[in-house]
Amino acid sequence: MSKAAKLTIRLNSELVAAIDRHRAARGQTRSEFFRVAAEKLLQDEQERRAVERYVRGYQECPETDEEVAGIHQSGVAALAQEARDHDTGSAGQRAPVTSGADR
Repeated sequence: MSKAAKLTIRLNSELVAAIDRHRAARGQTRSEFFRVAAEKLLQDEQERRAVERYVRGYQECPETDEEVAGIHQSGVAALAQEARDHDTGSAGQRAPVTSGADR
């Protein structure tokens, strides 16, 4: 961990009491409570932005019907192979899965 900085914040007494109950129940110091809360807030924000980028990417360039059909066919083939492997006791030996474009 890098060098720590000391911060001073003002909170109303009700919030401080709630924080103290929460952290005491978990055996945390106030510093640890605020460090964990800040890290969680930043991580949640980073994940939210990543999801937004992911959704925006699909909105800007959605899959074609052909791509969806190929993915579906590959999934069906993989599940069918899995069932055959299970029935014959050869699980772990995978046959190559081909896309719909190969047929």
